[in-house]
Amino acid sequence: MTIESFLLKSEGEWKSMRSGHSLAFQQFEEVISQIKITILKLTNSKVSALLSSIPLQTGIPTTPFRMAWNAESDWEPDDPNQVSSGECILIPIKQSESNGLLIRSVGYAESEQAISKYKLLNDDTFTLSTEYGQSVAEERIWFISPNVRCRSSVLKTISGNGILQTSFSSEVRKLDLNG
Repeated sequence: MTIESFLLKSEGEWKSMRSGHSLAFQQFEEVISQIKITILKLTNSKVSALLSSIPLQTGIPTTPFRMAWNAESDWEPDDPNQVSSGECILIPIKQSESNGLLIRSVGYAESEQAISKYKLLNDDTFTLSTEYGQSVAEERIWFISPNVRCRSSVLKTISGNGILQTSFSSEVRKLDLNG
């Protein structure tokens, strides 16, 4: 599988159910999310702006996309019904058929622009590693059918000696039964 085919397979609306374990705080969190993945053109103004804001990268920009989400968590301290939402622009920079960089306007673990390393494994699993100032996030995404995918993540200390958080998500594509 190529990065382009993986992203085309991922495009659409998904309902995600995530279990998160904060090992540092010994807490368990359940999150229900609505996720929308939309493929963008390389000529999109937000894509161009993001590409121009980063140092020159070796590789070929391909298949940029927008990811938007609305999430409800049972771990919100003040209001359990509070909805967390956001969006980011992501641009793969293809360095070979199976790996490259992923430019993110907003990171997964910290709300800052990030550059991740991605790799597509032989079993079509997409892996992502992102270094932040104080932590490293490692993610894996794989399809178990065309309309069901799984995602796992581990958030480690920058030294790699401590695991701060783990999570597992199952994501089901919303189908248009009228179309």
